Amino acid sequence: MDWVIISEIVYALLLIGVGMRVLFDTRSSVKASAYLLLIVLLPLIGIIIYLSVGLNYRKYKIYSKKLMTDREQAKNLLEAIHKLKEENADLFAQQFEAYSGIAEMVFSDNLSLLTRHNRVEVLINGEKKFPSLLESLEQATHHIHIAYYIYENDRIGNQVAELLMRKAAEGVQVRFIYDDFGSSGIRNNLVLKLRESGVEVHPFYEVRFVKLANRLNYRNHRKIVVIDGTTAFVGGINICDKYRNDVGNELFWRDTHLKITGEAVWTLQHIFIADWNFCSGQKLELNTRFFLRFFPRFTADDYPEKTWTQIIASGPDSPHPSILYSYLQAIHLARKELMITTPYFIPGQEFLSALKMAALRGVKVQLLVPGVADSQFVNAASKSHYEDLLAVGVEIYLYEKGFVHAKTLVCDDQLSVVGTANLDHRSFDLNFEVNAMVFDEQITAALKNAFMEDLAVSRRITLENWQERSFVIQFIEKLIRLFAPLL
Repeated sequence: MDWVIISEIVYALLLIGVGMRVLFDTRSSVKASAYLLLIVLLPLIGIIIYLSVGLNYRKYKIYSKKLMTDREQAKNLLEAIHKLKEENADLFAQQFEAYSGIAEMVFSDNLSLLTRHNRVEVLINGEKKFPSLLESLEQATHHIHIAYYIYENDRIGNQVAELLMRKAAEGVQVRFIYDDFGSSGIRNNLVLKLRESGVEVHPFYEVRFVKLANRLNYRNHRKIVVIDGTTAFVGGINICDKYRNDVGNELFWRDTHLKITGEAVWTLQHIFIADWNFCSGQKLELNTRFFLRFFPRFTADDYPEKTWTQIIASGPDSPHPSILYSYLQAIHLARKELMITTPYFIPGQEFLSALKMAALRGVKVQLLVPGVADSQFVNAASKSHYEDLLAVGVEIYLYEKGFVHAKTLVCDDQLSVVGTANLDHRSFDLNFEVNAMVFDEQITAALKNAFMEDLAVSRRITLENWQERSFVIQFIEKLIRLFAPLL
């Protein structure tokens, strides 16, 4: 009997201690409430789950992006970055004055340069992206840096792998990061084959049994390819046959990617090298091997196109949720319309409030989400937010041609965002993500056209119809919403 009382006292103290940790360590009150509910309703199990997946790793950074060991080199590079930033600031303000604040915010948070000498191409679906990627990889002469959340041992996966191995045999430096959870299917086959052929391959945050839950929670969701430091690919399309709609797949897969040539590649290169050093244990530095045009810099003769582009990265390695902040700022800057596409819509209250405020001030807000979901639990949490948005005039469309996996935002006529981040807590707080912000009327028009084509095969839901759904369904959705911060 004494042992029972002692055990109860120990557990009570543990519960109080973990509860205090939740309150002091969790910025979001909604998320804190969800964790407190979890540890109270699920004795011991809830505590284990919180300690495994709930700790604030942005506060205790998983790793540092500090890449330079040579102080003089670091000083010279920082001076060059700030000089270029000042040069670009005035030019950018002349054309996009309204967006100067958002560009400054992103730079202040992670030194992501706003660059103007870029050529940007929108790639719709795998049937556009993969041929362009293979063609660019074929042209590599110095190095190929490639990182993917999902890389499959299938037709396109092997096609890319064969090319990587051939380029390695030609003397091109090939470095490949695969997420150890998302790409677990290639560990014991394709990875071994690549290594034997001279490709350097490392898993990101290797999943080990002892730290299984924690390591599963913080994944590298980025999709980055950098070729010779001058050409890059970024967006939502992984290396997997399901992203191709020209090979007879049963489900149509809708996604968006960007090909970028020019100065914006520098930031993607920096992100890759930081991730590489973390998962490989190597110490690659920022030098002329990987930033070939930075010493000397790009000139108008190199890339006469002037597509202003800025890369935003965030995750447990960044001081702030930069991607979330950039979305919020873009929504607040909207004056005419917002077109948003996301496969997973489980935002926090600040994001929902921003959308409502935009709609109430007369902005036409259109949200495109999957009609066919790949997770009923996540889908239910998403649906729990629709009624509040519909009530203030937000237009919500369910994509019915297949599964929409694109992560895009279009703001008025000049700002568009394409990247890897979903509109959920996982992308904003837990995953390593990367988005590209493009300030350009032509790119924005291309993404608008794609959005309108998507709406043509989507079904708009209305407030009246949505409220007519059964009480049981609505109750289940609102119940699941209590645990949305944990999804």
